[in-house]
Amino acid sequence: MAANMESNAPELDKVAGEAIKVTQDDNGVLVITLDMPGRSANVLNDQLSEPFAALIRRIEEDESVTGVILTSAKRDFLVGADIDGLYEITEPADALRLADEYKAMLRRLETCGKPVVAALNGSALGGGLEMALACHYRITVDSPKLKIGLPEVKLGVLPGGGGTQRLPRLIGIQAALPLLNEGKELRPDKALEKGIIDELASDVDDLLARARKWVAGQIESKAKPAQPWDKKGFKWPGGDSRSPANGQMWAIAPSMLNQRTHGNYPAPLNIMSAVFEGGLVDFDTACKIESRYFAELVVSREAKNMIGTLWYQLNKINRGESRPDGHERTQVKKLGVLGAGMMGAGIAYVSAKVGIQVVLKDVDQEAAERGKAYSENLEDKAIKRGRSTPQKKRELLDRILPTGDANDLEGCDLVIEAVFEDRELKGKVTEETEAVMDPKGVFGSNTSTLPITGLAKRSSRPDQFIGIHFFSPVEKMPLVEIIVGEQTDDETLARAFDYVQQIKKTPIVVNDSRGFYTSRCFGTYVMEGVALLAEGQHPRAIEQAGLKAGMPVGPLALEDEVSLSLGLHVMEQTRKDMEAEGKEYKPHPADAVIRKMVEELDRPGKKAGKGFYEYPENGKKHLWPGLAEHFPLADKQLSQQEMIDRMMFAQANETARCVEEGVVTEVADANIGSIFGWGFAPFHGGTIQYINSIGGTERFVARARELAAAYGERFQPAKLLEDMAAKGENFPAR
Repeated sequence: MAANMESNAPELDKVAGEAIKVTQDDNGVLVITLDMPGRSANVLNDQLSEPFAALIRRIEEDESVTGVILTSAKRDFLVGADIDGLYEITEPADALRLADEYKAMLRRLETCGKPVVAALNGSALGGGLEMALACHYRITVDSPKLKIGLPEVKLGVLPGGGGTQRLPRLIGIQAALPLLNEGKELRPDKALEKGIIDELASDVDDLLARARKWVAGQIESKAKPAQPWDKKGFKWPGGDSRSPANGQMWAIAPSMLNQRTHGNYPAPLNIMSAVFEGGLVDFDTACKIESRYFAELVVSREAKNMIGTLWYQLNKINRGESRPDGHERTQVKKLGVLGAGMMGAGIAYVSAKVGIQVVLKDVDQEAAERGKAYSENLEDKAIKRGRSTPQKKRELLDRILPTGDANDLEGCDLVIEAVFEDRELKGKVTEETEAVMDPKGVFGSNTSTLPITGLAKRSSRPDQFIGIHFFSPVEKMPLVEIIVGEQTDDETLARAFDYVQQIKKTPIVVNDSRGFYTSRCFGTYVMEGVALLAEGQHPRAIEQAGLKAGMPVGPLALEDEVSLSLGLHVMEQTRKDMEAEGKEYKPHPADAVIRKMVEELDRPGKKAGKGFYEYPENGKKHLWPGLAEHFPLADKQLSQQEMIDRMMFAQANETARCVEEGVVTEVADANIGSIFGWGFAPFHGGTIQYINSIGGTERFVARARELAAAYGERFQPAKLLEDMAAKGENFPAR
């Protein structure tokens, strides 16, 4: 049944080229298998699209072809467009031509008059799903690892192969818009529920058997297959753009979108526009509309920033370019976590989730049990959402041993302390743990501010001591910052890097300093917001400026989240440490505000229910009215752009200082660390790319000097930037 027809095999191979394998069975069914040579995944470029277009001509013209099964020999079906080609496009006309050519090819496929089924053996993302949507039927293997979606918006573009037109016509406008505008990736069962997938298979053999059965049924029925939107009398599920059922949504959707994006991301608006306008016209006209919105985005600064950082630089990190060479990959088998608070409990959870045995230690059994309950609560929520099962929950919880006894840490090949930010306490637990853990094991500190080299002085093996800095909440935040102390050896760094990837998070590697990279630069954002309050700027305007700048939360709200009392503690600890080192502590203009809020006004932050904001039990948080009394408004209120510049330049300039001092050695680590670590505006591509995106080092230095003259020395541009500007140099953009 699956054998090649001898007379056709050489001719088919000639048409298909090297990127596609083709067989034709005795019933005339073509099995087209995407298999690009030299690549781990199939992508859309000339190497694939040219032979695919030739095969479509064969399907259209050859009467011996009775049907088509489209599948892949790779792990995934097709992961979308070739990003290299997309990134290099600088002219809208080139992007328009690219989109139109791909759409024309898919249009011919779906109107070829032969039944075409997509047999998805792996993930179908972006252009891969668009190709599947151009088939008359879609079957996929039912695997939780397989993903179905159109994630283009995450890189600042939109699906340019008809995705904004086929998906709404298939499942309805209201069901399609969230998938398009948020780039959601669905498991096969969820894609089936939404009507994107028609059938599930148990494995690849079952997949192909079902595909053959469907094609055979179509051939037997002698029905001429056509897409729903090509059939006479087609009606949109839920109505087209004119439908009263969608009228209310269209009335409020743009304002809701602007509230979420603050106008910083053109892709969601273009997607919404393409869907709305496409819902007023025929399919072919709608595709032309989509191409124009696609072309505008491809050449946009936002897309270039996001692709450069969130594709190229992120892939560099995930490939392990910051990991030392010459050390075999390792897997943690038994992890010790010291401190069962929210941070330690989260570390225990994400580690147990990937199969690691975890010892969760606190001062006593009761405290440790509370930490384990955190994992139980998370699993209960996952079960309700269909993301876990009672059996998986039991297995995960069985891997976590709560204890108050340090002896249970015996044999741990990695221990991470997540106790309070107190040097003496951290030193005590280090000594206690190293006495019982695996002598060859790694000791990691989850400190967010205390220098690793200083903490390692209490270690009997400082070469095996390293910083492993998580972000809260651990189960949601994708980043882990690895901090290398002066005596940390390469093997320890490699093992820490491997652990972070083992728990499915993104590691960045930085060198030791006070606050390292993320805490040090993140702090400049909240401190600048607080400084603006001290100067008499309206707190609501400060918060709006932060949001408009692209930050996920306003600086005052974020300081509440982190805790003003913790900020005061860190401030005092830093001052004491610097004085002990014979260095001068230079207070920030925000210091006095934080001290006043905590010590005089007893408003330590969100956890206490009172900070810059009020947190009523049964109401929405709101700015504390008392701010007006204690921090009266100045006569001169700054423009929103002036406040945005101060907040953004503070972060970018401090990042440049970290590069200058050797704290950060890779641009990728700086950009990804800023976006994943504290939510720096993704549309700018990260703190380093921000310098590029506003015009480069020369323009940045000029503006920074203006800010320094107006607001203080902290804005004086880093010497590295001044030197680069003098030479006309900029940072790499990808």
